[in-house]
Amino acid sequence: MNLRSLTTLLLLLVGLASARAQTPAPAPPHSKPPAPGSKPAAKPAAPAPKNGPKWKKLLPTEPAPAGFTLKTLEVAKYPEHTVELYVYVPDAPGTWPCILDIHGGGWSQRQVEADKPMMERLAQRGFVTALVSYRLSTEAKYPAALHDCKAALRCLRAHGRELKLDPDRIGCMGGSAGGHLSGLVGMTSGLTDPAFEGDPDPAKRPFADQPSTVKACIVLAATQDLIAANQGKKNESALLFFGASADEKPDLYKAASPIAHVRPGVPPTIFIEGEKDTLKVGRAEMMDRLKALGIETAVHTLKEAPHPFWMSDPWCAETVDIADQFFKKHLGNAH
Repeated sequence: MNLRSLTTLLLLLVGLASARAQTPAPAPPHSKPPAPGSKPAAKPAAPAPKNGPKWKKLLPTEPAPAGFTLKTLEVAKYPEHTVELYVYVPDAPGTWPCILDIHGGGWSQRQVEADKPMMERLAQRGFVTALVSYRLSTEAKYPAALHDCKAALRCLRAHGRELKLDPDRIGCMGGSAGGHLSGLVGMTSGLTDPAFEGDPDPAKRPFADQPSTVKACIVLAATQDLIAANQGKKNESALLFFGASADEKPDLYKAASPIAHVRPGVPPTIFIEGEKDTLKVGRAEMMDRLKALGIETAVHTLKEAPHPFWMSDPWCAETVDIADQFFKKHLGNAH
């Protein structure tokens, strides 16, 4: 091979090597080739968070919405706490159905203010609405909270004329721990056992001459079977509320479970829950028992709603719509 042929061969080999170095690596299977002149693809981004309503706490109107007066009544006075009722009374004349709200907070936090926006809106739909500041688990153990809720209902009736309410048309509702108490008030409605009503001596029971019955009940996001929810567990809120675990005092936990008191004659009861809320133990089973007795019940699940959904829009507005329709059906309108 002469010098010219050798030079030509070397130039050919250098060109092939250069071309190979500039050739892009093959695309991975199932991917599209990059467009001419485009930049290398970046790593795929993480999925964007799902857009939806943001939780934002609602605030009550001070001192009350136009057309209403907020009255405070003393239900009972104890060394550890004075139980009070906060009642939205329409300024207009008439007699109105009434709804008692029982606030949540793990039985240990007073959340009356947080429930006021919901009860203001329901008042504007044609109800006298009331909120009770029952004794918390840090102040007195169960059944003190239940006794205070029952006493609040008796107090409302005792002051019916002043509050413009119809004593025969009262319902109850509550969320979370208040939903447990609301369900318990509903399922024990009409039972006169002092274990539910309060002191065995009527003379020591606030407004003992009045009944504590309710005609309709709503439970917002609350467990209804405390045995199933707490057996084998050490739930701090429950330990503080009952003073013992479910394993130590199963009879106490059972007696405090709304599901244990489902029977003929209990009021129609519906449930409102959030799609993003935690599972509420015993709700489905309690509905089955109510249905078997022919008692009206239903569950409403609010889209994308977290716990506690009733304190923020759009879920507070949705809750009010459901409650308004349900209570109007069973308590009627003002007259």
